[in-house]
Amino acid sequence: MKVKKFAAIDIGSNAIRLLTHNVIEEQGKKTQFRKSALVRVPVRLGEDSFTVGEISEHNVERMVKTMKAFKLLMDVAGVQNYRACATSAMREANNGNEVINLIAEKAGIRVEVIDGKQEAAIIASTDLKEIIREDQSYLYIDVGGGSTEFTLFTNGKIKVSKSFKLGTVRLLNDLVKESTWFKLKEWITENVKDTAKLSIIGSGGNINKLHKMSGRKEGEPLSYIWLNAQYRFLESLSYEDRISELGLNPDRADVIIPATRIFLSAAKWSGVKKIHVPKIGLSDGIIKNLYYSQKENEA
Repeated sequence: MKVKKFAAIDIGSNAIRLLTHNVIEEQGKKTQFRKSALVRVPVRLGEDSFTVGEISEHNVERMVKTMKAFKLLMDVAGVQNYRACATSAMREANNGNEVINLIAEKAGIRVEVIDGKQEAAIIASTDLKEIIREDQSYLYIDVGGGSTEFTLFTNGKIKVSKSFKLGTVRLLNDLVKESTWFKLKEWITENVKDTAKLSIIGSGGNINKLHKMSGRKEGEPLSYIWLNAQYRFLESLSYEDRISELGLNPDRADVIIPATRIFLSAAKWSGVKKIHVPKIGLSDGIIKNLYYSQKENEA
């Protein structure tokens, strides 16, 4: 038996995450990926990038400190390989390259900026394949702070995929035009028509939190009716009450409402009544991609 340690750094618009996995190789058995640790730091880069067009000096400093800490954690944990990916906030920041160079210099971490299509492809390489059944269709939705990726699976394969500049941090800052919602509605209705047995698979911190709040067992889907009622309930509470009464983190208590709106809108336009929440995301996909790429290079 061999146990290897891999890590993924996801530099999102709402938070920065470090995920480490133990990858267990045993002859004659399927490779196992087991989560070892997850560290999440609430550096809201999207608030800078989407409003003023660049990452503020304050957040650049916080990013560098976060990356130095992640580097130390990876070293101590004995991580053999890692990949750091940045999404829409860094893509759209005028000083994005400058920040990436600074992180490389100060923290010794190489960061690559990925686009929406790459993001969707990485996520699709996760355990989704094990969840998806060939006799059913799925609309996979990954809600982020800056963008949301939509992927339609039919017959166990990707039929179509698109990234929309429709994220929770953008919505909080009133940076999403009605035309974007209209384009999304058009895209969903056009692509799901004549699709039988359709359900939604949701990923991202907000839908994971909603599933936990619902009290449902792992693997049990959320219903459209429950999600709609929860949306109304969350909206009725003040930001402070969502923190004190529901125990939500301050950087979750605001973005959870626009995230719920995105899922509800997609469910309504696609006519879907159930949302599966398998707790997978970009970080999981990065680790699997990294591991299998390394295996190919070794072969």
